[in-house]
Amino acid sequence: MFTIKINGKIHSVSEDKKLMDYLRDDLQILSVKDGCDEGVCGACTILAGGKPVKTCVQKISRFTDKEILTVEGLEEREKEVYVHAFGEAGAVQCGFCIPGMVLCAKALLDVNLNPSREDVKQAIRGNICRCTGYVRIEEAILLAAQIFRENLSIEKCFHKAHLSEPFPRVDVKEKVLGYGLYADDIQMPGMIYAKALRSRYPRARINRIDLSKALAHPDVIRILTAVDVPDNKTGHLKKDWDVMIREGSITRYIGDALALVATGRKESLDEVLGLIEVDYTEMEPVTDPLDALKPGAPLIHEDGNILRREFLKRGDADGVIAASRFKVTRKYSTPWQEHAFLEPECAVAVPDGIDGLIVYTGSQSVYDEQREIAGMMKLPEDRVRCVSMLVGGGFGGKEDMSVQHHAALMAWYTKRPVKVKFSRQESLNFHPKRHAMEMEFTTACDEEGNLTAMKAELIADTGAYASLGGPVLQRACTHAAGPYNCQTVDITGIAVYTNNVVCGAFRGFGVAQSCFATENNINELAAMAGISPWEFRYKNAIRPGQVLPNGQIADESTAMAECLEAVKETFESSPYAGLAIGMKNSGTGIGLQDTGRCLLSIEDGKVHIRTSAACMGQGIATVCTQILCETADLDPEETIHERPDTVRTPDAGTSTASRQTVITGEAVRRAAGLLKEELVLGSTLSELEGEEYYGEFSPKTDPMNSGKENPVSHVSYSYAAQVVIPDEAGKIKMVLAAYDIGTVVNPKSALGQIEGGIVMGMGYALTEEFRMKDGYPQTKFSSLGLMRATQIPEIKTVFVQGKGRIPYAYGAKGVGELCLIPTAPACALAYQRLDGKARSSLPLEGTFYRK
Repeated sequence: MFTIKINGKIHSVSEDKKLMDYLRDDLQILSVKDGCDEGVCGACTILAGGKPVKTCVQKISRFTDKEILTVEGLEEREKEVYVHAFGEAGAVQCGFCIPGMVLCAKALLDVNLNPSREDVKQAIRGNICRCTGYVRIEEAILLAAQIFRENLSIEKCFHKAHLSEPFPRVDVKEKVLGYGLYADDIQMPGMIYAKALRSRYPRARINRIDLSKALAHPDVIRILTAVDVPDNKTGHLKKDWDVMIREGSITRYIGDALALVATGRKESLDEVLGLIEVDYTEMEPVTDPLDALKPGAPLIHEDGNILRREFLKRGDADGVIAASRFKVTRKYSTPWQEHAFLEPECAVAVPDGIDGLIVYTGSQSVYDEQREIAGMMKLPEDRVRCVSMLVGGGFGGKEDMSVQHHAALMAWYTKRPVKVKFSRQESLNFHPKRHAMEMEFTTACDEEGNLTAMKAELIADTGAYASLGGPVLQRACTHAAGPYNCQTVDITGIAVYTNNVVCGAFRGFGVAQSCFATENNINELAAMAGISPWEFRYKNAIRPGQVLPNGQIADESTAMAECLEAVKETFESSPYAGLAIGMKNSGTGIGLQDTGRCLLSIEDGKVHIRTSAACMGQGIATVCTQILCETADLDPEETIHERPDTVRTPDAGTSTASRQTVITGEAVRRAAGLLKEELVLGSTLSELEGEEYYGEFSPKTDPMNSGKENPVSHVSYSYAAQVVIPDEAGKIKMVLAAYDIGTVVNPKSALGQIEGGIVMGMGYALTEEFRMKDGYPQTKFSSLGLMRATQIPEIKTVFVQGKGRIPYAYGAKGVGELCLIPTAPACALAYQRLDGKARSSLPLEGTFYRK
């Protein structure tokens, strides 16, 4: 028997289990989050004797003489201060790491109420934030220190939520204090736990699956195999992904599920899975896309090893390149990258009546989940209700089915609530990554440095299944020539199936890869032409009225040149400064249906904002609130933003393609305009009780290769320029970024997005590495190379705007993906200027970060 004191209360415990499990499962102290189970991320942090401790690797017996504190146990004054400080600083995005950060802040401020920024960095160095880049969190802790130090009062702020003015996120309090629920926080009476047995080999024939020993285990409730799945194929866009692999079939990667086990105790799952006997015939995997393209290569899928080919051709590139004064051809290699969102995948499915299901999850689109689960179950879509909890980060990695469909399947058969959750290692091994790409780029200019033509070939390793591999390849190709006035292009891309881990959507969506290649070629051309890297880019930067490489005319909101102007002085002030520019579309575009929807309903005197746009940290709920308040002149306290729910919220599409601010933001503006008409006539919200106002926006775009001279491929584009400056030892000391994102709806939120994106881009360039060998992942969370607060340089951001603005969502454009796109090539140029060595692959070798 162990006795421990938690938040001032004494508890007696008979079993010496992990402290995290006891806090979460037994006491339902849910601010303590399960992020990595390795003692690495810090999401499970508590204070023990006033010191931060990670509970996922510590047992109860270690704490019998310590007083344990979680954010639930903070004094009311402390709660008030931290909520205010983190809200005012814009420090909260997905929120999963925040309670742990708050406790680290308390540990510091309890002994030092006048900390330096370096003191703050040291205090949170053991905790990872994948969203914010740490800068906003540091600002929040410094603000909290000031409030405590000067005993400042916190008066209620009546923010009017006007556009382009500071406004705290609508979900700050629940995330700072840890009571907001993520999927893994759901606990229900009678809930059981399920987990899939995965393939031992990347490629093997499954001869036989023997369940007899596993079924004899006393904790087993049900075991399902492929024969139990009504439709065994699923997929986000292409239905090529097996729910489970059948006997007699061949696996495609080690993430393939063979059987699904349900037990009454989650602790029994691995034991039961170990009792399932599988007879394999191991086969040699195909792990190199070039090998997969060879004649006679083993087929990953029956229809071949090529998922998609893409072409973008304007003019005679070969002829123009041959006639150009300067030309450069280089090969580039970019690797896989792990999303590393702090919340591992989790879903809870519950029977709904005799023929329905409710699935609670944290994904990037509840309607995509509904469609795929209903298809798998062969149910009408309205029999599957999907409800979003808080989402602990996404970055594209939560678009595919991972655990949702398995939870739904088991709940259907057992008629009980079922939780399915990935461990951190399972998340690393099984969920989609950023595409690794091999690229050859040729870029040419005339003797004065004017770009004349470019030609590119891209080969993307899409892994075992399609996921979003087709659109990712397409964006890599359509953006391959960069934000330049280059009228002659010839771009070919191929997405290839292999037996590697699946690759799919990831912040930047293929553009981060092709931008790395183009920007490095630009540096070489500038040197050949005797022009500085800044001057070359400024000369060729796309301007309003000019034609983008894909044929679309740049609109009046285009401010690429202004971005360059904003960083010129800083770039030219350092001999080692690196520079790169980039662009990213907002909206899916290319002729596809792209619709945002919003329903405003007046309930109990408040305006409910109902839209399925998923917030995985980027802040779309706050954007919708601000647009509503701006349009209808409402106080934010008169509004409630509902979480996505296929019963309550209309389909606003996936949170992808930097689309939600523009597409759903415009839908909110239109619905709010209808409400405003009523309010202007003198009606009050109480008088409008029960009324509803619907807004929808679906911009028209042209498909790829439409034949039009100037197709409208996307509703808008955002632009950026970044300068990266290392010191003489090669450590990055400062990043300056200038962004054209149109109207900045929420400056602090945008800053947090940009700072987090830059840090993620620095990781991609310098420290992160997801390793694979022969189809087997070789990486743990602790070895990913994620950057911590103590590694982050000074980051400065400048917002610029063009002379015009797009006619939607008050002129706002997306920033979520753009923020990291120029970072890696800017780092590459910085190191080339530092040591004279050109680098053509990521992560960059021979730097301060990788010797």
